[in-house]
Amino acid sequence: MPSLSTGRAGTCGALPFLIRRDGTWLYRGSPIRRKPMVCLFASTLRRDAQGGYRLQTPVEQGTIEVEDAPFVANHLEWHGCGRGQVLSFRTNVDQVICAGPDHPIRCAWDVPCEGCGTGPVPYLHVRDGDGALPIEARIARPVYYELAALAVEGICRGVPCLGVWSRHVFFPLSTLPDET
Repeated sequence: MPSLSTGRAGTCGALPFLIRRDGTWLYRGSPIRRKPMVCLFASTLRRDAQGGYRLQTPVEQGTIEVEDAPFVANHLEWHGCGRGQVLSFRTNVDQVICAGPDHPIRCAWDVPCEGCGTGPVPYLHVRDGDGALPIEARIARPVYYELAALAVEGICRGVPCLGVWSRHVFFPLSTLPDET
């Protein structure tokens, strides 16, 4: 039992939860179909300094398994243009996050496509973890295509690339194709 005087949560060890790559939450191998339950569990999700995930309430905590990222950004809205453009993403747990300095888009944009299968996988910073690693949402492929349609030429670390602007920050998505 947790000590009430310290306010620290008791540890339950591994919990029978799995979050699939597609954002489906499983409990004991069965999908959790009630979205309010998924949203409740998602609100207690934490990420430790080593990159592991846990569900934590004021009373108890336990580790869970996550295949890739715990959330999926499955909808995009944007307004404005150029550097002032704002990209707003909605996740599978109905969080709306605007990409920008506090919520960057991360993409292995400089990895050649031969080495990354279906192309670079982009992620959106949802919230901070307990260490340097954030809790992220994987940007769904259809949303990535919408971002590609908004992409403009830019330079990142001296490399010409295609990327998007949001809240005055440039986020590279891919290297510029060779013009041969």
